[in-house]
Amino acid sequence: MKKYILLTFLLFNILLIENAIAQPGGGRMENRPRKEKVEAMKIGFITDYLDLSSEEAKEFWPVYNKYQDEMEVLRKGRRQNILNDQTDLNSMSDSELEKLVDSEIIFHQNELDIQKKFHPQFKKVLPMQKVAKLYRAEEAFKKKLLEMIRERKQERRNN
Repeated sequence: MKKYILLTFLLFNILLIENAIAQPGGGRMENRPRKEKVEAMKIGFITDYLDLSSEEAKEFWPVYNKYQDEMEVLRKGRRQNILNDQTDLNSMSDSELEKLVDSEIIFHQNELDIQKKFHPQFKKVLPMQKVAKLYRAEEAFKKKLLEMIRERKQERRNN
């Protein structure tokens, strides 16, 4: 039964992601399949890691999706700044370096502000133990994803 619930939520969230990406400016074509696959993997990973009941999942995923949307907007702005500032640090002046470092600190503060904003909302929809597990689940998923990327690179090198 739990697997059917998980599958239902995975499909629901994939449809939401596809709908958002299908909107004008929703994403570049070449990144869609990979991004959708990673998002579906993340949904499954977090659902399993937190051992969400169907009731919890129904309450949790809309809140988490809003959280992710805000984080994505913030990270997209950072990626744009990083692309604009891809110069050699050794060739930058002290004032340029200071501006770069200051913008990184501001980014991390804004990221923390979003986390602080959504933490009470997570506590409203999940028991505290699962809220604590959520933050670990996000880190564990990042590690798993990096490991998968490393393995693929290694496989390509061996072929």
